[in-house]
Amino acid sequence: MQTDNRFFDDMTRMAGGALNALTGLKTEMEAMFRQQMEQFLGNMNLVSREEFETVQALAAKARDEQEALAARLAAVEAELATLKGKSVSE
Repeated sequence: MQTDNRFFDDMTRMAGGALNALTGLKTEMEAMFRQQMEQFLGNMNLVSREEFETVQALAAKARDEQEALAARLAAVEAELATLKGKSVSE
């Protein structure tokens, strides 16, 4: 035997409507939060990942070149010291 109870039907519809409203509110709050975070981060003048990686690669290349030049300078200084030693002993 099936009974029609309008009270439960109304409560079900009201709960469904409240759930839809909360879902919409959640979506709107997330969008507002995302917008505020983007604005906050935009005001901080942060560099992009691509810019950072480019500068990082340039710094690594400069460091390698500096190390190579330091090794060449050490070799030239050693050779100069050797030549000075021969010149003094002659």
